[in-house]
Amino acid sequence: MEFHQLFTLETLLQVWDQYGYGGKLEDVIEEEFTRIKGLTYLDHAGSTLYPETVLREYTQDLSRNVYGNPHSHNPSSRLTHDTVERVRFRVLQHFNATPEEYSVIFTSGCTDALKLAAESFPWSPQSESEAGSRFSYLVDSHTSVVGIRGLTSERGVATLPVSPQEVENKAKDEAQGESVSCQTPHLFSYPAQSNFSGKKYPLSHVKGIQARHLYPACDHPGRWFVLLDAASYVSCSPLNLQECPADFIPISFYKIFGFPTGLGALLVRNDAAKILKKTYFGGGTAAAYLSGEDYYVQAANISDRFEDGTVSFLDVIALNHSFEALHRITGGMHNIQQHTFGLARYTYMLLSSLCHGNGQPVARIYTEGQFESPVTQGAILNFNLMDSHGKIIGYSQVDRMAALYNIHVRTGCFCNTGACQSFLGITNEQMKRNLQAGHVCGDNIDLVDGQPTGSVRVSFGYMSTFDDCQKFLHFVAECFVEKPVRVNKEKLEKLKKTGPRSQGSNEESVEMSSGEISRADKKERPSEASLKGFGYGDFSSHGEDYTLTNIYIYPIKSCGAFEVHDWPVGPLGLLYDRGWMVENGNGVCLSQKREPRLCLIRPQVHLPSNKLLLQASGMDTISVPLENKTPAHTSFRVCQSKVCGDRVETVDCGDEAAAWLSEFLGQPCRLIRQSPDFTRDGKKRPGGDAASSSLSLVNEAQYLMINRASVELIQKLMSSRQDSSEDDQLLDSQNVISRFRANLVIAGKEPFEEDNWSHLIIGNTRFVVAGQCRRCHMVGIDQDTGTKSKEPLTTLSAYRGGKVTFGVYLSHQLLRSSGAASVLSAGSVLLPHSP
Repeated sequence: MEFHQLFTLETLLQVWDQYGYGGKLEDVIEEEFTRIKGLTYLDHAGSTLYPETVLREYTQDLSRNVYGNPHSHNPSSRLTHDTVERVRFRVLQHFNATPEEYSVIFTSGCTDALKLAAESFPWSPQSESEAGSRFSYLVDSHTSVVGIRGLTSERGVATLPVSPQEVENKAKDEAQGESVSCQTPHLFSYPAQSNFSGKKYPLSHVKGIQARHLYPACDHPGRWFVLLDAASYVSCSPLNLQECPADFIPISFYKIFGFPTGLGALLVRNDAAKILKKTYFGGGTAAAYLSGEDYYVQAANISDRFEDGTVSFLDVIALNHSFEALHRITGGMHNIQQHTFGLARYTYMLLSSLCHGNGQPVARIYTEGQFESPVTQGAILNFNLMDSHGKIIGYSQVDRMAALYNIHVRTGCFCNTGACQSFLGITNEQMKRNLQAGHVCGDNIDLVDGQPTGSVRVSFGYMSTFDDCQKFLHFVAECFVEKPVRVNKEKLEKLKKTGPRSQGSNEESVEMSSGEISRADKKERPSEASLKGFGYGDFSSHGEDYTLTNIYIYPIKSCGAFEVHDWPVGPLGLLYDRGWMVENGNGVCLSQKREPRLCLIRPQVHLPSNKLLLQASGMDTISVPLENKTPAHTSFRVCQSKVCGDRVETVDCGDEAAAWLSEFLGQPCRLIRQSPDFTRDGKKRPGGDAASSSLSLVNEAQYLMINRASVELIQKLMSSRQDSSEDDQLLDSQNVISRFRANLVIAGKEPFEEDNWSHLIIGNTRFVVAGQCRRCHMVGIDQDTGTKSKEPLTTLSAYRGGKVTFGVYLSHQLLRSSGAASVLSAGSVLLPHSP
């Protein structure tokens, strides 16, 4: 059985036959999304992509027409006003509502819409005589919903988080209805679709809460209003407000169209709008007011009343073109829902059935169902990958490898802590301990004490294709699955039968390897000691002693290495290591990820002359002073920059260096150096205290050390994969060493033994191991040519079961017994220590 027989469009159509839009999807991609050629974009829940005709038609619109401020009454302003009002109507039409039922209030996005609803809601504070208002929300809610409690708590309003199970399990048999004696306003918020897992919650909850049939409304008298967070749902699903007449519906348009960004809306049921109370009033919101007296009459029109100032009218006009394109390409939201669900269901079935060679599952998927229907599940798949021992592979490692394959995913907790805790089993106390360990929302600390802090999310959009699914599944199989790859055929067949389309199959369990499928045949799992899975026996020793073989400094961050034999240790690490960096014209630090040609710049430090030399092929050599003792002036201005999220104070190195860099790199650039008066503290690492060392412009720690034994192992493994690699040339050991950009290269005895060291001593300097270095696709850049490849990251990931770490970070401590200045010398013996 061939590989393509399992991963084919025909297989997809067996489980879901509503793919594409009448068979023209490939033509649409070719015409409308040429910019994503070679790219697999799977973060549509974050933001979908816009078709290119939208931009062309929009710019033509702007070039043909004059759009003035809609608050004026001249012809250009009336054109704007009328166009904006037509777009409002089109928004309501999209959600099957009318202006008599709902109003569209344009905002800067969904979060702004939520904030507007919260600030305007007539909260009744708790008192001795009254229970007061309740703000209740489903725990599976976005941060922007949970954040409403920050406002309500200040107003004395009780907050009531509710689990999805409680809503129906605690419901009353009969609707309680509105209480005549109690009209206290309460607000219940829930997502139409979880942005974490893609679960679709029943839209019938809207009426159930309003009628006080469901919990918590059934237990608390008063008038209950429903805020339906539809931002995630409406990206790929039709929302009919006739069936679920929610009182407030916040949305962001870029989730649906991709363009424009920075524009959202709060859809308000007109009956509910009557209770809203607005305190601040901006331009255009008043019918009349007096500046010398506390007199204000609000605008009669609901939209006018709540849109402070001039609406972003050019962005609103862009919506017209986005609606046109969406309908022209897909035929409507129902077709988009069917198409995207099919892709998500297919990917879920294959990923959940994928196994390592020893039979262990590859993925832990966070879902309550089995992708049975688009009514209950959206086009989102959330998971963590596992190695062959069942241990979680950190999401940031998956993200880095995906970037190498030009696959764009989302990782973390997705601004939904409640769902993240629920699916990952993280208690409140663990969340607090993770924070103490250094983990904050949005960072890349993916594991704390071996437990995941987040996950990986792939999501589909209306222009997603089967090819996107195929490339993603191939990527997982190639990089994170112990060979030979197995498919749990029994589970796969069971999943086929759970969905709307079921077709039987009697095929046996299969294995995938090197693009083919063969019959299952148990093979011993490769171990780091024997490497049998890669065809190697025990790795040989490198002699009796550990030796420091090479010392490199990188004076300019992300530029070429400068090898030295003897070099002084300064307060921040090796003297002048990463003391400078290159910024682009917008003041953003350049790295080889954005500009690979940085590696072709070969800086050298000349201590006797106090100069940093800038050298590159085809360029005259120039110099800047190592220590600038002249007063700061316009050419040497002090500025603020960012390095790995840290704000650092830097000094500009002048116009000559800027002109030299700009000419070589072909874009406006400037050379800056860390200010000598600025101290940057070492990063706090998971499970430990903040490092006591101070840092230069390095990413994580003062030093990076790699082991030649580990390098040679990876080089040999790459050689063994050469037959299956069409593009990458065989890399020698020195080429691999240069790609890992270490400061210290040692000759060890065993590959990756350095991962287990606690500290080591070289000469009179003690180095503390501060952690392992997580690698990104930058190691795929040849430091001699600036060209890119997937190696050695692909081999490293395959060998280490998705763990893309190589080398260890170090910080130094001078030995107290020695009064001599610390100098490192190549050839020195080092003494490693394990905990």
